[in-house]
Amino acid sequence: MLIPKHGFEASLSVKHSLSSLGELTQMTEGATLPDDLFYLINSHKDNKILQACIIQKYFPDAEKEGWEGRTNQEGLFAEIEDKLLNESPEQYKKEMEELLKNKEEEEIYLRGSLFKREIPKLYQQTCCISGMRIDSQIAVSMIDACHIVPFSVSHDDTVSNGIALCPNLHRAFDRGLISIDNDYTVKISSLFREEENPYSIRLLEKKKILLPLNKKYYPSVNNLEWHRSNVFKY
Repeated sequence: MLIPKHGFEASLSVKHSLSSLGELTQMTEGATLPDDLFYLINSHKDNKILQACIIQKYFPDAEKEGWEGRTNQEGLFAEIEDKLLNESPEQYKKEMEELLKNKEEEEIYLRGSLFKREIPKLYQQTCCISGMRIDSQIAVSMIDACHIVPFSVSHDDTVSNGIALCPNLHRAFDRGLISIDNDYTVKISSLFREEENPYSIRLLEKKKILLPLNKKYYPSVNNLEWHRSNVFKY
């Protein structure tokens, strides 16, 4: 069942009101699943069976065509993943602006989803500032993929424009309360107050952040400079 964002309750109640993935993400906070379906999805073996049943029922021609559609989709996933990891930000931005111009909403959504998946993987599912990591046997994630230069400005989902943060530090970063210096140490704004406690943000001042194992995937110094100049509150 879809969970509407505030103000979109009526829109979601209208049949066939959603025409694209972009509208879906704009109108909804998420969705709830029945417990039995949730467990099926999270079981590797049962997930494969579920996929086969769905394709057989709703896309019966796929099996006759040798699963060509599925193969093409997997190829697209791999191609976009390679772009996020290896393409230059300049080339990626050029391609993304073309997709936005042509309103290719499905691929734009897919690229954003892969960015959210790949960044935490590069940081071992660990917040690069606090070091928080939670391993769980249930489907829960406490680490966000954070754009250094906002996507609305950069149109850049390449990994050099991303860092992995826990939700509270993600918000602090987006609001300019914290930033990262060129030597990959944490900067803390002087323009806010907080009560002193063991979890105080100020305790993170000058802390060296966790970095990906491969230097190729380090955060771009140019992007960090942009964040300090345009977002960080000195």
